[in-house]
Amino acid sequence: EFFGDEVDSIRTFDVETQLSIDSIKRMEIVPNVENKKVMESRESFLSYIPEKTSIWVKDVQTASQILDKLYEKAEEIFATLSTDIKHYKPYELFLRGEDFKRELEKYAVIEFGSKTFPVAERVNFQAQPQPSFNKNFDLLKDTLNANTSKGFTNYILCGSQQQIERFHSIFEDLGADVKFEPILGALHEGWEDPERKFAFYTDHQIFERYQRFRLKNGFEKKQSITLKELNSLQYGDYVTHIDHGIGKFGGLQKIEVNGKSQEAIKLIYRDNDVLYISIHSLHKISKYNSKDGTAPSIHKLGSPAWNNLKNKTKKKVKEIAYDLIQLYAKRREAKGFAFSPDSYLQHELEASFLYEDTPDQYKATQDVKADMEKTIPMDRLVCGDVGFGKTEVAIRAAFKAVADGKQVAVLVPTTILAFQHHKTFSERLKDFPVRVDYLNRFKSTAKTKATLKDLEEGKVDIIIGTHRLVGKDVKFKDLGLLIIDEEQKFGVSVKDKLKTLRVNVDTLTLTATPIPRTLQFSLMAARDLSVINTPPPNRQPIETEIIGFNEETIRDAIMYEVSRGGQVFFIHNRIQNIREVAGTLQRLCPDVRFGIGHGQMDGKKLEDLMLRFMEGEFDVLVSTTIIESGLDVPNANTIVINHAQNFGLSDLHQMRGRVGRSNKKAFCKLIAPPLGSLPDESRKRLRAIEQFSDLGSGFKIALRDLEIRGAGDMLGAEQSGFITDMGIDAYQKILAEAVEELKETEFKDLYQQELEEGKYVKECQLDTDLELLIPDYYVNNIEERLRLYQELDSLESEEQLEDYRQALVDRFGELPQEVDDLVTSMHLRWMGQQLGFEKIVLKMGKFIGYFLSKPESGYFESETFHAMLSFTATQHKRAQMKQKNERLSLVINQVNTINEAMELLQPLVPKREVTTEAE
Repeated sequence: EFFGDEVDSIRTFDVETQLSIDSIKRMEIVPNVENKKVMESRESFLSYIPEKTSIWVKDVQTASQILDKLYEKAEEIFATLSTDIKHYKPYELFLRGEDFKRELEKYAVIEFGSKTFPVAERVNFQAQPQPSFNKNFDLLKDTLNANTSKGFTNYILCGSQQQIERFHSIFEDLGADVKFEPILGALHEGWEDPERKFAFYTDHQIFERYQRFRLKNGFEKKQSITLKELNSLQYGDYVTHIDHGIGKFGGLQKIEVNGKSQEAIKLIYRDNDVLYISIHSLHKISKYNSKDGTAPSIHKLGSPAWNNLKNKTKKKVKEIAYDLIQLYAKRREAKGFAFSPDSYLQHELEASFLYEDTPDQYKATQDVKADMEKTIPMDRLVCGDVGFGKTEVAIRAAFKAVADGKQVAVLVPTTILAFQHHKTFSERLKDFPVRVDYLNRFKSTAKTKATLKDLEEGKVDIIIGTHRLVGKDVKFKDLGLLIIDEEQKFGVSVKDKLKTLRVNVDTLTLTATPIPRTLQFSLMAARDLSVINTPPPNRQPIETEIIGFNEETIRDAIMYEVSRGGQVFFIHNRIQNIREVAGTLQRLCPDVRFGIGHGQMDGKKLEDLMLRFMEGEFDVLVSTTIIESGLDVPNANTIVINHAQNFGLSDLHQMRGRVGRSNKKAFCKLIAPPLGSLPDESRKRLRAIEQFSDLGSGFKIALRDLEIRGAGDMLGAEQSGFITDMGIDAYQKILAEAVEELKETEFKDLYQQELEEGKYVKECQLDTDLELLIPDYYVNNIEERLRLYQELDSLESEEQLEDYRQALVDRFGELPQEVDDLVTSMHLRWMGQQLGFEKIVLKMGKFIGYFLSKPESGYFESETFHAMLSFTATQHKRAQMKQKNERLSLVINQVNTINEAMELLQPLVPKREVTTEAE
């Protein structure tokens, strides 16, 4: 109470002693003679603080006033007390404001609030603000050189390491020999100080881009479960084991193996048969996901039914995968155009991006540019949630193509998106010698003909359009890159026409919620895949809520957004009565400006309407779903969707993505009848879109959509029902197996290099009687132990394993021996994989490594296998090769621990040649 409300803003500092005011909080006044003497001596009230201490106070006057108020309160309370307990008067216990100020005079006091002080001494600074360079690097180069000649030290502050690299690249491309010190850090503005001969320049001012600022993340309302939780296993859940079929999850179970305790997963099959799965084989089981509400049939252990289903599925998958990989093979054999490495103009374009690249966005850009520089025609899919920066990746790829004299075609599904992309591309490339044009129904016939003529003559560098771009009259002089936005929105006929364009042309496909077929092509190596999972800095989740048609709620939502200077989308997907709906809204909000848009409007009027809305001429746009794809209005942060039950999950997610594209909190209101009156699928869709409202939930929504609709046919009508029979995850594993088998047989020549790199074994199992487990006393929560086992089993690199180990130590303390051995066993599995073992058995002091079960594999002709033979020859007393039932194995005696096994195998692991990034 001594410092009142300001106590947290006061800290005391001393060279020898650091005293926190927290100690004052803990002081207790005990009524005794010694304390009474202290209280009577008002001058020594702060005597416990050393004299050389600096005291920091937010505002001395405010603190003084608070002390006076508290003193008055103490006097009021004192007056109400009985005389029996009036041992001390208020002035003996509490400090008045004036006394406090008087005692502070003995110390150096620093006030850090917003108060202004009378001028006691004037200090003159010679510093000047950073000059405006207008992205002119010749001017920047001349300024830096002029500074150096005057004896200045130049500093350039960059928000990221990529920016530092870009500056070096730009100056190198310009042939400029400039001296500057890069600093990884950010300031609001740069300055020059001629007195101290310093010049500090900021990257965001040089490139005229936004400075990144950080939002304080307070308590975040968790509206959605994570993907990890989505796939977490609960007792009684249906699970699929890739070797044994569908059973029920029976939890974690302690079992004895040769007298030693181990932990295993219990699976229950038909007739209550029980199967225990080692924690080293968790990758073989997955949660059963299929059509919601459909219970699968549980398999019988030992029955051939599961293997028959697997073989039947694999046969069908191989037929389709064969055609896909053949297409991929043709593409790899085709000769495309190898684009030049990045020029300084490319670096300048990327550095001038108004926002900071996210790590995923940066990697996707690098992947795309690396593909373009190869002679093999690019075919890459970039997957990223709405508003995560896919368009910027496309702009950079387009500019790279144009810089080498090639033309770029950008194919989009809607006329509105064509208009939006034209605006975005033109704005980003306005400072560069690039001509951007577009084709859609908004354009008059005369203008369209002129554009087509210029396109054929090579005067148009980037053309953006709808399916009009695949028309017979559209001819390119030299097409180098095709960008397809939201491929799933196009019909089969358009895709067939695209094939004729794509033979030797680099292709980049962008999508937010991939349909399974599109995504599957990438997973099957028929095209390359980049995923942008990281949201842009300062982006906030969109708060999604299901409401009925309540006029007050709708009015409040619109008025709140307009009152904070924002704009609103109101989606009503029936043209017949859209004007009546707009009239109702106008009645509810008479002071709000409305606009109406739909697909049957005259092209010019619709274009004009969209432009006016983007420029903020009216507050609410009442429209059909024409705004679904790509419309980018950062100032629009509330969307109301009428009759939301009639839309698909992907459509709802795309429309919701039209808001929340800035750092403002965004809202999505879904108008629907009471959920109880809706069909099951509609109700589940609405609950899913409400549940998955966090950033980057596009993939979760795609998965949920599969569950709701039933996965049905992922790659062709012939496969209908397979996914329902075995679950999505198991289907994916079988699909991956089928592709791998095709790579090793029919397409061995195509993937020769990949096979030669030692990727003969995809996984190595470990079976042991050693105690490799997480004990109850270390982690006592069963669900958490299971999650830790799953996480360990999914690790893929030494760095991830070390991070995992460190995370365990941070959370639970030093590792017990069993846990340390468990973590180290991952190293042994990875070694076994590199050495060609499909399974390692470490029991009763003996090591058995089972080699590949395919005698025709190229592994048996590799250097690695020859090294194993040499090892057996030199260690013949302890190690020997054995063959049983056409299965070859290596047996080594006297191996009692994981570390002993690793020491034996380490010299045999093939050495990887380290290549530099430049190479």
